[in-house]
Formats: sequence, C-alpha cells, structure tokens
Amino acid sequence: GFTHDELLKVWKGLFYCMWMQDKPLLQEELGRTISQLVHAFQTTEAQHLFLQAFWQTMNREWTGIDRLRLDKFYMLMRMVLNESLKVLKMRGWEERQIEELLELLMTEILHPSSQAPNGVKSHFIEIFLEELAKVGAEELTADQNLKFIDPFCRIAARTKDSLVLNNITRGIFETIVEQAPLAIEDLLNELDTQDEEVASDSDESSEGGERGDALSQKRSEKPPAGSICRAEPEAGEEQAGDDRDSGGPVLQFDYEAVANRLFEMASRQSTPSQNRKRLYKVIRKLQDLAGGKGEKEPPSPGMERKRSRRRGVGADPEARAEAGEQPGTAERALLRDQPRGRGQRGARQRRRTPRPLTSARAKAANVQEPEKKKKRRE
Repeated sequence: GFTHDELLKVWKGLFYCMWMQDKPLLQEELGRTISQLVHAFQTTEAQHLFLQAFWQTMNREWTGIDRLRLDKFYMLMRMVLNESLKVLKMRGWEERQIEELLELLMTEILHPSSQAPNGVKSHFIEIFLEELAKVGAEELTADQNLKFIDPFCRIAARTKDSLVLNNITRGIFETIVEQAPLAIEDLLNELDTQDEEVASDSDESSEGGERGDALSQKRSEKPPAGSICRAEPEAGEEQAGDDRDSGGPVLQFDYEAVANRLFEMASRQSTPSQNRKRLYKVIRKLQDLAGGKGEKEPPSPGMERKRSRRRGVGADPEARAEAGEQPGTAERALLRDQPRGRGQRGARQRRRTPRPLTSARAKAANVQEPEKKKKRRE
C-alpha cells in the first residue's frame, strides 16, 4: 500500500488538479471523483491514511487559496466528509469504526496541535451535522448520534479558542435545538406510517375481491383515445414533494442525554468559566426540550410592571395610571399635553395678553400708536 509521504504527494497533485479546473459543472464532477477515491482502499487503515493526508493537505495549502477558488475547495471538503461517512454506513455503523474516524477528524482539524486554519475549522463544524443527516438520518439512533457529537462536547468544554467555542455552540448544539420541532414531526410521521402498514397488512385479505372490481371499473371509465386529461399526483408523489420542501432529513436526539453529557463536561473544574457559562445556556434549552417546555410561560403582572418601568418614556402613561403607578416627570408632561375631554381638567395655563407696541415698533410696522402716548407727547 501507500505510505503517508506518498499519499501527501498524491493529494498535492489532486489539490492542484482541482485548482486548475474553472468550470462549475466540471468542478463538481471532479470533486465527486476525487472524494470517491476513498472507496478504492480495501482496509480501514489505508482509508484513514488517505483521509489524514487530505486534511493535512488542506491545512497546509489553505492560506494560499484566493477568494475566487475558495468555494470549490469548500465543496471538496464537504464531498470528502460525505464519502467518509458513507464508509461507516457501508460497514454497518460499527462503534469502533465511528470512534476511529472521529478521532482522526478531531486530531487533524479541531485539536489545538493540528494548526488547522480557522476557515477549515469553521467550515467543518458547519457542515458536519448536515452531511451526517444526509448519510444516516434514516438509520442512526439517538444513542449513535450522541456518540457522533460527543467529541464536540469535549472540545467545547476545554478549548481556549473563543472562535471554536462559538462555532461549536452555534453549528452543533443550537442547530440541534432549532431542528427539534422537525425531528419530532419526522418521528411522529414514522410512527404513523408504521401504524398504517400494520393496518394495511390486516386488511389485505379482505380487500382481495374488491380490488378486482375496482380494476374492472377503472378500465370501463378509461377515456377514449385522443382525449386529454390531467393526471393527478399520487399520494407518494405528494409526500415526496413535501419532503423536498421540508429542508432535508433531520437527525434524532435524546435531548436529556445530550444535556446530561454537556453538563458532565461543563461542570468540571478544568472547564474555563466562559465556556461553562456558554454551555449552561445550551443545557437549559435542551432541558426545556426534554421536559416539553418549548413555549415560554406568560409573564406575571409584576414582571410586566418591571418591564414597563424599564421602557421609561416609551411606556403608556395612561395604562400605568390605571394600574395605580405614579407617573414620572416625563410621563406627567405627556399626560398634561393630552387633549381634554368633557368633564376633565387639564393643567392650568397662563393667558398671555399682547403688549402694546412702542412708537418705534409701531412706525416700523405702520401701526397707529395708542391714544395715551399721543396725549403725553402733546
């Protein structure tokens, strides 16, 4: 087989093969061909050596990639990760195989000694759950999915890199929380389909004779040749369309187990305080999902009064007056300026009487002087 140094040379050639391809469709085809080379190796050790050489090549060459070529290497990373997970699927999701692949990925990408650029780390964290759902959402159980995210729990608890902590929190844990309604809906749909299959199996024997009558009736109702009729979509096609609109497959998780695992890692003394604070927020969300508290409870009247006090001038003064609260200075001004209705007294306002114009001002305005001043001058 190939040695590690030989595979590094092979990957350098494949890297620049991708570098020179500029046409989008050919880039996608080339990326798929390169990523599928992992299946050409027969043993697990050779496959892992091939993947290790790929990620080391990406870490080494990443800083030299210009912005115009960045997207196709993002695509190549996604395709290689997808094919790596397909290898696990072909081998029945064996626990030992999962642990070895995750150890390789964490060592080469997220470990502090890997020297992986931030772009490689961020993109890997962003696409991990998405590619895992594409490959194994229909087969993986909640316990297996917990094993896949367990390395991220450990790294999030002990990392000193704030960027890695933020990316793992948003790309892994908050994504699980956001996809919880979709995961629950998929689980309910799966249970419904199982019930329908059981019911259909029990009714097959009784419906045998009715099917023949229905087929003969359909043949008699067949439209004549040359007529145009619109075909209605079948139930399977409608379901496929709904699946396409739902945004893809979603992984199933035991939210209480995820919260317990995160709490176990975050509560250790070696965990930095900023990591613990960030992870505790995620743990509360997961515990709410496990306890069925998806919606927040309505605030109490006391809390509403506190919120209205924080709003200050923006709060409604009349509503606060009805609640028995004393308005502030700015709110008194707002109440004073309100238009008065019948039977209401507003603030007293002084009436200003116009002052008589002096002689100079009167001449400038061409206004006749008052009689008193004229008599004094005479």
